[in-house]
Amino acid sequence: MQDKRNTTQHRPIVIITGAAGGIGTALTHSLKRDYRIIGLDMKEAEEADESHEFDLTSLDSIKEAMDKIADRHGRDIAAVVHLAAYFDFTGEESPLYDKVNVQGTSNLLTALQDMNVDRFIYSSTMLVHKPQIPGRKITEHTPIAPTWAYPKSKADTEAVIREQAGDMPYTLLRLAGMYDESHCVPTLSHQIARIYEDSFKSHLYSGNTGAGQACIHQEDMIDAFRRTIDRRHDLPRENEILVGEPHCVSYEALQNRIGELIHGKEHWKTLSVPKPLAKTGALLEEKSEPLIPDDFDKGEKPFIRPFMIDMADDHYELNINRARKQLGWEPRHELYDKLEDIVANLLKDPRGWYEANGITPPDWMEEASEKGRNAETVLEQHQQQYQREHFRTLWAHFFNMGLGAWLVTSPSILGYTSSAMSFSDMAAGLLLVIFGFMSLSWRHSWARWVCAVVGVWLLFAPLLFWTESAAAYLNGTVTGMLAIGFSAVVRPSPGISPAAATTGPTMPPGWNNNPSSWFQRMPIILLALVGFFISRYLAAYQLGHIDAVWDPFFAGTREGLNGTEDIITSSASKAWPIPDAGLGGIVYMLEILIGLIGTSQRWRTMPWVVASFGVLIVPLGVVSVTFIIIQPILIGTWCTLCLIQAGAMLLQIAYAFNEFVATGEFLKRRYRAGAPMLKIFFTGDTDEGEREPMQDDFHRSPLAIARDALQTGVTLPWNLGLAIAIGIWLMFTRLTLGNEGGLANWDHLLGALIITVSIIALAESARPIRWLLIALGAMLCLVPFLHDASTAALINSLVCGVAVIALSVRCGPIHGRYGSWSRLLV
Repeated sequence: MQDKRNTTQHRPIVIITGAAGGIGTALTHSLKRDYRIIGLDMKEAEEADESHEFDLTSLDSIKEAMDKIADRHGRDIAAVVHLAAYFDFTGEESPLYDKVNVQGTSNLLTALQDMNVDRFIYSSTMLVHKPQIPGRKITEHTPIAPTWAYPKSKADTEAVIREQAGDMPYTLLRLAGMYDESHCVPTLSHQIARIYEDSFKSHLYSGNTGAGQACIHQEDMIDAFRRTIDRRHDLPRENEILVGEPHCVSYEALQNRIGELIHGKEHWKTLSVPKPLAKTGALLEEKSEPLIPDDFDKGEKPFIRPFMIDMADDHYELNINRARKQLGWEPRHELYDKLEDIVANLLKDPRGWYEANGITPPDWMEEASEKGRNAETVLEQHQQQYQREHFRTLWAHFFNMGLGAWLVTSPSILGYTSSAMSFSDMAAGLLLVIFGFMSLSWRHSWARWVCAVVGVWLLFAPLLFWTESAAAYLNGTVTGMLAIGFSAVVRPSPGISPAAATTGPTMPPGWNNNPSSWFQRMPIILLALVGFFISRYLAAYQLGHIDAVWDPFFAGTREGLNGTEDIITSSASKAWPIPDAGLGGIVYMLEILIGLIGTSQRWRTMPWVVASFGVLIVPLGVVSVTFIIIQPILIGTWCTLCLIQAGAMLLQIAYAFNEFVATGEFLKRRYRAGAPMLKIFFTGDTDEGEREPMQDDFHRSPLAIARDALQTGVTLPWNLGLAIAIGIWLMFTRLTLGNEGGLANWDHLLGALIITVSIIALAESARPIRWLLIALGAMLCLVPFLHDASTAALINSLVCGVAVIALSVRCGPIHGRYGSWSRLLV
């Protein structure tokens, strides 16, 4: 043991900064047999013969470490290999670049002045050089012109070494991007990940695909360091050496090779994106991230940053003649050949590979692991299912192209060529043809959303232009609805994560009914149709396409107008910049289309759709009720069709409430599990429980189907039915009891609110809302004492108020189970 210890002591000393890191550890293994390795790092370098913790930003800390080394081993040092540095891939000018890389190296050189160092070896980067164009190689004489923060700090550090090294010989090893069989330089690892996920971004590039960057295998890098140390006495006192593979693989060649190894495709289609467009997209993605709390997205930032777009044409191919001559070094590995091993390790353990390369695994990969499923199988199954459904619905995209052609020719056929509507329809038609054609490729699912946006514009255009042509209004309404339907409603639903589409339950955990089933959605769609037809009818009158509107019950306050005509031409209606009835029709139409989107799992696969449903239904319900309230108060009459619309809208809220609850419970569970909420909101997720087949049973009589559709999740307890009747009675006390002024207005307001609360509470999951009836009943008892009420009016208010309070106590039958929400249903 004593002889071995003496042998160790007499080996030349090599100091390695950053010795606890991956490269430091590998270099230590390579050198330990012939050199005594002393590691300096923020943490213990376990593989080194001796380790000292030090802070590169503190001169005192470095001097203390050097004094310890000098006391134990003397002041003769064979080599100092300086690996420690700060690095990130944001492209931002972090103060740590100067503090750690530049000033830290200055501190290290200052502390080494009292030591006898044979050679100081600095781990620099080839990126300090000015990038070249394909066909032109970089040499050590290529101008120093780094293009972003990290290599700039390396160039500044090189300048410090030249200035402060004094008599100490030094070598600046300008290294290419490192890789091995499991790890890659970030640009390469993210490129591999994009192709593995077959993401849309994997087919886009904003630079010269013939450009590339040299790489170097870790074993070859370690060999270069080793040779530099071994030949420390033979090298020039001041020198720089480029180290990397002499043949760099272009971006296009990497795309094709990686695509072939992962997906078996010899040619990976890569589309060129204009730099301004790519940079704008990267900037928007980057700027949106800080708005999202870390709890929701795990702090993940987008990899592609705006500064990288500027460097997309940079070409780094190396002339390594100096390394060959001075070090006798030649790389033994080539990236193109090693890609096979890299991809093999990825396919063997995708999640482990992602974590090893510092890439956040996609949600579906983590979710597959959570379900005990193989990530590769989940992705492959999802892609196969998506492609099958896409090819089954190709007809829809052809139809959108046909709609586009129809719109281009519509103005001349239907006779509105001189209006702004004609230009709008022709432009929308051209867009539908272009993006409908692009939608034929399953890889361009984003084009479907462009078609849907065009469809939304077609719905609004006749109203925005107040078109006088009934044909133009009809044309825009119908084609807009069809364009949205053929793009957004048809399967496959784009944007759903693989794990959400292929794993997870159909019914929410703890429920005995599926809130996204067709039985649950049918009443909402039918009620929206009622509202849509009424809105179109009223909008036609507002636009001047018809001369009268039907109203069998109410007369208007203006001569020659009935109640409906009076209200929809009132100052309240005209306050809107577009016909308000037409706007209501658009909302009802969007409700119909959203009601048709997605499968019976959409409560967890498409939370944004359920939320959109709520955004459309709830505000429109509030507007409808408010409009009903102000009709007799501000205008002095009622609108029969508006009352029917309001009732239909409130029933829609009742039937949609179950799905809101299910999606809310689902998001809450995923939040507690630490899942990225923003992503899940738009792409869905798996959930607790196993996937079970569940089909709506339409093999029954129409009456049985209608009964299930109307009664699943929504019931009519007798107490709420009576409360609705009381609300209707109160709305018309100015007709039945002759109430006037403030008292009549209060009866009308409270009656409308009682109806609203009672109808929404018909949903079993919304039953606790009925407790609001207590406050409304109490107000009814108070109102007559604030006005000069007749005896009949006083008795009416008191009786109705007490009755409403009493009717609110009973919950009514609850047939469904609603998971954790059930405990609130009392």
